[in-house]
Amino acid sequence: MKVLVIGGGAREHALCRSLSLDPDVTALYCAPGNAGIGEVAELCPVDALDGEAVARLATELEAGLVVVGPEAPLVAGVADAVRAAGIPCFGPSREAAELEGSKAFAKDVMAAAGVPTGRSYVCTTPEEIDEALDAFGAPYVVKDDGLAAGKGVVVTSDLDKAREHALACGGRVVIEEFLDGPEVSLFAITDGETVVPLTPAQDFKRALDGDEGPNTGGMGAYSPLPWADPKLVDDVMATVLQPTVDELHRRGTPFAGLLYAGLAITSRGVRVIEFNARFGDPETQVVLARLQTPLAGLLLHAAQGTLDLEPPLRWRNDAAVTVVVASHNYPDTPRTGDPIEGLDEVAAQDAPHAYVLHAGTKRDGGAIVSAGGRVLSVTATGQDLAQARERAYRAVARIRLDGSQHRTDIAREAAGE
Repeated sequence: MKVLVIGGGAREHALCRSLSLDPDVTALYCAPGNAGIGEVAELCPVDALDGEAVARLATELEAGLVVVGPEAPLVAGVADAVRAAGIPCFGPSREAAELEGSKAFAKDVMAAAGVPTGRSYVCTTPEEIDEALDAFGAPYVVKDDGLAAGKGVVVTSDLDKAREHALACGGRVVIEEFLDGPEVSLFAITDGETVVPLTPAQDFKRALDGDEGPNTGGMGAYSPLPWADPKLVDDVMATVLQPTVDELHRRGTPFAGLLYAGLAITSRGVRVIEFNARFGDPETQVVLARLQTPLAGLLLHAAQGTLDLEPPLRWRNDAAVTVVVASHNYPDTPRTGDPIEGLDEVAAQDAPHAYVLHAGTKRDGGAIVSAGGRVLSVTATGQDLAQARERAYRAVARIRLDGSQHRTDIAREAAGE
């Protein structure tokens, strides 16, 4: 099978890495990709938001499966265009992707499906914003209703900052009650009816150690979660994932692709913080590091509506940890164009237990340079979290990128350190 992956971040590198190891994949392409993805897939130039262009490319390549990685192309309807060309596509339709594209829409679906989530107000005026902030009190949770590349959420005890962010969002803004307790990311593959959960992971949104600093797209992740209730996945399947998929199917907008549930394990039970319509980054890096089932067939079953024929998933017993190396000044205005050194050292000295997945990188002559805020995801596996964590940070220490930053506490508490 020939597979085309759309996107160019570390999530897509993780997907391409897993697909490149699948014996059923005879040719692998990525559009537009990045410097690291180019080592495992053939890169193709394309506007990832142009559904017709993506469909033409997939047709020219004779792809048997297209995998859309990022949220923006899904919300733009790229998956619809690919399917209209007669090519199986892993990724929800434009209408179903509104589950991530609009937080207000997601709240409406959850209410109809009886999915447990935080109370919220959808606000469109300064007066409504003030009323909602006053109703909930601190800490304030303010979310841009639309896509914001993982940086549209502000959680703060400062009323002025909360109001400033709400006004800056423009249009609709969702203000929610604060949900206490640890957060969990749970992915599920679905064909619109059958739902297959993956293994839980936890990511770290704040830029600095100790969960300080601004929200980011994610600074690291780990899996499994030794502290989680063994019944967590079954409970979330019954109360969140299956009801949501069923509700979207009832509405005539079946969700086929990757359903991501961001969860808070509160004192009142599991509550949904948000839904995403695609693999999360950086959680994908650790989840796929542990998945033993070949990826291509799993995604193809979801794309073709035959997920009920997929045998049970197989998982490695290893633990996995990912540490994100970010550019200077991320997440504000990251500096780009800096050369990255030490990648060959990681490949020579830390493989196969540790490896580097590229996010914001590009080739500049013979060098690889930074080209975004989150530059690399250093991923490692081990017999437990402590070993995986040690291997990941050993590899991070070999990487040289001027002004770079990374958190030093990814999975530290879970590893018992």
